[in-house]
Amino acid sequence: MNLKVVEIAQALLFDRAGRLLIYLRDDKPEIPFPNHWDLFGGHLEDGEAPEQALVREVKEELGVTLEQWQFFRRFDCVAGDVYPNVKHIYWARIDQTAHQLTLYEGQRIRSITLAERKEIKFANILGSIVEEFIGAGLWPHAVDKS
Repeated sequence: MNLKVVEIAQALLFDRAGRLLIYLRDDKPEIPFPNHWDLFGGHLEDGEAPEQALVREVKEELGVTLEQWQFFRRFDCVAGDVYPNVKHIYWARIDQTAHQLTLYEGQRIRSITLAERKEIKFANILGSIVEEFIGAGLWPHAVDKS
């Protein structure tokens, strides 16, 4: 039986202080990885490019219109999830903090430092993705807004 491969666009989204913004997935047993931390983004709709899905999903989940982002890499996820998927991973910075944002999906939002990431129970392979991103030397530094 061949399962349809689902395409997903997600972002390592950083706030103005260089902290990673993440959200806690709902605590519903019918969803994959309930009560795990997740990155912003989601499934591509029919005919949608990954970048279009990324912008749409971040707008739906946070009310933020992404204007700039960079592609990190593609991950083929064939184990550990309820379906095979391809993750198109991007990264971007926004000029807000978690306290200034409204979360429209999930239980709560938080921002984490580089050191705090090790305490986080990420959904599926997202912890590995974060570690690869760090290994590539891409975690941004804080921007001084004074």
